[in-house]
Amino acid sequence: MGLIKTLRETEPFNQLPEAIFDELNQAAVIKEFPAQTHIFNQHDSPSGYLYIIKSGLVEIVVLTPGAVEMIVGYRKEGEFLGNTPIFTDGGYSAGARTVKPTECYLIPKPILTRIAKNYPHITEFFNQAMYSRVRNLYSGMVSDHARSTLTQMEAYPFKKRLSEIMSTPVETCSPDASISDIARRMTQRGIGAMLVCDQSNKLCGIITEHDLVAKILARETVDSKTSTANDVMTLQPYSMPPDTFMYEATTFMMGHKIKHMPIVDRDEIVGIVTLQDLMKFRSQKSMLLVGNVSKARTVEELISAHAEIVRVARALMSETRSHVETVEIISYIHHRIIRRCYEIVLDDMKRQGKTPPDIQVCFIIMGSGGRKEMLLGPDQDNGFIYEDFPDEKAEEIDAFFIPFAEKLVGALARIGYPRCDGHVMVNNPLWRGRLKEWTARVSDWIAVPEAQKVRYSSIFLDFMPIAGEASLCQDLRDIVRYQIKKHPIFLYHMMELDFRHKVPLSLIGRFSVERDKKHKGKLSIKQAGSIFIVDCVRMFLLEQQGDATTTTERIDQLVELKVFNQETAEHIKAAFEAFTFLRLRNEISMIDQGKFPSHYLDPYALTKNEQDLLKESFRVASKLQDSTKRHFSKIVG
Repeated sequence: MGLIKTLRETEPFNQLPEAIFDELNQAAVIKEFPAQTHIFNQHDSPSGYLYIIKSGLVEIVVLTPGAVEMIVGYRKEGEFLGNTPIFTDGGYSAGARTVKPTECYLIPKPILTRIAKNYPHITEFFNQAMYSRVRNLYSGMVSDHARSTLTQMEAYPFKKRLSEIMSTPVETCSPDASISDIARRMTQRGIGAMLVCDQSNKLCGIITEHDLVAKILARETVDSKTSTANDVMTLQPYSMPPDTFMYEATTFMMGHKIKHMPIVDRDEIVGIVTLQDLMKFRSQKSMLLVGNVSKARTVEELISAHAEIVRVARALMSETRSHVETVEIISYIHHRIIRRCYEIVLDDMKRQGKTPPDIQVCFIIMGSGGRKEMLLGPDQDNGFIYEDFPDEKAEEIDAFFIPFAEKLVGALARIGYPRCDGHVMVNNPLWRGRLKEWTARVSDWIAVPEAQKVRYSSIFLDFMPIAGEASLCQDLRDIVRYQIKKHPIFLYHMMELDFRHKVPLSLIGRFSVERDKKHKGKLSIKQAGSIFIVDCVRMFLLEQQGDATTTTERIDQLVELKVFNQETAEHIKAAFEAFTFLRLRNEISMIDQGKFPSHYLDPYALTKNEQDLLKESFRVASKLQDSTKRHFSKIVG
């Protein structure tokens, strides 16, 4: 992509006249950077250039106070690097290192500052960019590290390198090896991937279990007996050197959605790592806690496990570049605790001589739990789906499941999951029933979307199985999709109810805080911020009949469905991650003070940069609200 074409398509330069493009093009130089090269380091003296990536990929890296390097983002073709020193007196707030060979256009600072005097929107754009996700999230990470040396100790596994955990020697095969032989060797050795090498032992491809299924078993026209590695392998797989930090590898593999990574040293294959290998080291405390939950035999043991989640959250806040990812891991632990509680209460019922009826049942979780977005103080949103048993069994079912539901809700409350204020729990008859009763209930909510029914729907629509027969949950999900497709006006009513509330920013950009005694001087990061993104994204996904679970996965799916463009999606995800980070950090702080975690915080207690980040995130949520309202208003227009 040429520089002029890039500038024409990129803010803030796309508003400049053609003559300025020619001037910038003449002043720019092109520089090549090999893979794994630092273009500049954090706190380096400024080079005097703005870097625009012509081709390649660059990772943004920061150093914590403990000198641990963390990858906090990526920049790709057409994106900028090194803008902070151009438009401020500051240095580089983060470093930039190439992931693969990269070419950059280098535009000198003098010409940029001269043009910016005549076109002030350029300076304004880059000043706003200073308060980007990277810089502000980093400031929070630094502050968290500075407060807790324990956190740095818990993050120690991320100082390890791939050479310390890779599997070696590696199973390899030639390009002409038969697929049946490869499959047999993979099965015998219990491995999920085979590396394909040429006669000089140079890596030329990889074959995974997914390749065997997708390219052989799923295709009736392909003969597994005659197919060879050459027919199936993924060419030129990503690889990394053995001295790569584990954290870098984890970030890269998750970002590229790969599960196996060859380790290559000077063109020689020296090992292989899997994403599963890396996740074992993600947090020693989180893995230990999950193990303790699985072994728990009493509710009291689960109470102790639940109390440890905040320590895991604190460690993960330092270990991971994505705080949305941190919340997903926390949700996984919550799910394991809730599932184990279900099992313990069920076993207790059996010991009391109460035999469970011979029916299939699914215990579901809803709301943030159903989206895998639970933080540290989630309340209960749960229900039972029964198979369609005959009416004559109803008395037997109720005789067991009504007391079971009461015991389960009580046990979860003791563990640390408060009862839902709206009574969205299994001990409420409205939230349990046969599949056909759920069908009638949900169909009524969608076909006759009165305000209270829409409120129920907003909690219910994010549901997933926690224990029992998961197919009942999928059956109900299919019913929901059918009903929404049949009654699309439901989405309009959901939008109308949700948009009675606005983000807490005044016209002059000041925070609008609560005035009631309980939360005076505070605002809700959840109810006034992240909930708007969650709800709007869910509405678009329901319209498209999508099936993603987390909010960020849903945003990505909406990009694939061409509902959002990539730039819009990145803005929304950045705002959602900012809300998540600020809320999670606030909850950790409250627990440290002996308080129950809350999504309310004092915005004026934040740093100036964090206040700016919060305001920008609110503006993103507000713009998403407006576009959602315009879109779904067409349904009744």
